[in-house]
Amino acid sequence: MKFTGTDSYVSTEELSMAVNAAVTLQRPLLIKGEPGTGKTLLAEQVAAAMGKKLIQWHIKSTTKAQQGLYEYDAVSRLRDSQLGDDKVHDIANYIKRGKLWEAFAADEQVVLLIDEIDKADIEFPNDLLVELDRMEFFVYETGETVRAKHRPIIIITSNNEKELPDAFLRRCFFHFINFPDRETMEKIVEVHYPDISKTLVQEALEVFFDVRKIPGLKKKPSTSELIDWLKLLMADDIPEEILKNRDASKAIPPLYGALLKNEQDVHLLERLAFMHRRESR
Repeated sequence: MKFTGTDSYVSTEELSMAVNAAVTLQRPLLIKGEPGTGKTLLAEQVAAAMGKKLIQWHIKSTTKAQQGLYEYDAVSRLRDSQLGDDKVHDIANYIKRGKLWEAFAADEQVVLLIDEIDKADIEFPNDLLVELDRMEFFVYETGETVRAKHRPIIIITSNNEKELPDAFLRRCFFHFINFPDRETMEKIVEVHYPDISKTLVQEALEVFFDVRKIPGLKKKPSTSELIDWLKLLMADDIPEEILKNRDASKAIPPLYGALLKNEQDVHLLERLAFMHRRESR
């Protein structure tokens, strides 16, 4: 079954090709792109489109690769031994399965999302090389080898906060999600708000892409922020004329808090508006 997007997710031809290539090669799909371009959502939609269960492993700065395999709770076992609990004699009672084990043990093929892998320590990807390559790992406490019943479809996302090791990259199929062009963005908006005014969308996109073009922005507004902004514009019943006839001397768009996420960018737009007012005198 080929992935071509879903009713709620617009996939470009290049992205669909990357997903299908990774599935065919049986390699992890490494997805990079600006925050808010739908990297995490992609895994959910691939699972939905292919009718497979989704297992999500969200990585934090403190996450260790071992946690994805299993964790041995020695403290609980010690406590139970002091209390005379019979289950202490079976060490398997104190093994907690991780997300990789869960994916390997599934009776049917699943989609495994390893989300924001670049948040973890630099050694994190290297620590998973063998497991992702051979689809197996050894449990030292019980002496068993866990092998994948069905090779999962693995989607790994990264925000490029850290460089990933070459040995890890070599084992992945890579795709960078380019920021959507205007035509693609219109399709994305239509998926979220099929009944929205076409004029409002046109005028909002003009403002949105104009803001993104401003040099010096610390954080450019993303797709998800545009979707939030449009929702607010509709909820507050903002007239289309306010966007269409916007005054360049008032550079900050209405309800800008959905688009701009730090004070430096707000001050930048305020300075641009001030400079425009001075030049217009």
